[in-house]
Amino acid sequence: MKSYHMSMGAGLGGLVLRQHEVPQPGPNEVLLRVHAVSLNYRELMILQQGRYPLPVKPDVVGMCDGAGEVAAVGAGVTRAKLGDRVIASIFPRWVDGPFAVERAAQLGGSLDGMLTEYAVVHEDALVAVPPHLSYEEAATLPCAGVTAWNALTGGLPLKAGDDVLTLGSGSVSLFALQFAKAFGARVIATTSSDDKAARLRELGADEVVNYRSTPDWSAEVRRLSGGAGVQHVVEVGGGSTLAHSLKAVAMSGEIGFVGTVAGGSSMIDANALFASGATLRAVAAGSRTQLDSAARAMVVNKLRPVIARVFGFDEAPAALAWYAEGRGFGKVVIRVAA
Repeated sequence: MKSYHMSMGAGLGGLVLRQHEVPQPGPNEVLLRVHAVSLNYRELMILQQGRYPLPVKPDVVGMCDGAGEVAAVGAGVTRAKLGDRVIASIFPRWVDGPFAVERAAQLGGSLDGMLTEYAVVHEDALVAVPPHLSYEEAATLPCAGVTAWNALTGGLPLKAGDDVLTLGSGSVSLFALQFAKAFGARVIATTSSDDKAARLRELGADEVVNYRSTPDWSAEVRRLSGGAGVQHVVEVGGGSTLAHSLKAVAMSGEIGFVGTVAGGSSMIDANALFASGATLRAVAAGSRTQLDSAARAMVVNKLRPVIARVFGFDEAPAALAWYAEGRGFGKVVIRVAA
């Protein structure tokens, strides 16, 4: 079997292809024949920026997102059988409850990840692939999908009729838009172009604000929400976008702080945070229980992830380079096996 390895700060060309014996599952473990993986911003942080908030072991098998077929089971396995189509939670030890240090072991970080032909994972990590999704679609759920779900449901409850603000057209924001609409919420999205605005509206966005033509976009968001602000913000940018999110959120609302795609160097204005009267909650992907809930929501609402492009396994370095250019609308997926 073959797998791609990476190390912190190795650069975009730092994926190294290696050959191994096919591993065997131990007690309560399963062997997955990986069919597809998807890329996330975390890979750029690790390889290109040399920074990540959780440990990354040297020469780790890369990528945390993957879907595959159960090829073998170890002793005592009860949650899976041969042939099952499954996705793996990126935090195998985080089954439910709050995030904690003892649950922080992560695929593609301190644990070997999914950019490989075969992977051994603990049965506690497994969630069934939604029947209507392909492996390529299912591979997008473990990081971006569950992060969006956690951002909307893991703190302040999302209710029908709430106003939700999503930022840009990254994968977490697209999932958040789809989930929010499934809840009956009203979604205001930001974007940088008319073309992307049209696609966001096709996905269900009720209002779209172009932040390039409307630099004071938080004021426009507040106007569109009747002056009160939005109940939920899915904050993926950090930096300057967080300052706008604090101005756009309603009193007693919540900002689900997902990441720092726009850069994390800007200081939080403590006065603005206090004046917002809102909760700022850090979101670290999600538990297996939350992943299972997100997958079931995909089934009930017949939702499909937005995929920008699918690459072959031997094209993994090219897929990473294309993703880093930021041209795609939706997830970038690598098909490992047909």
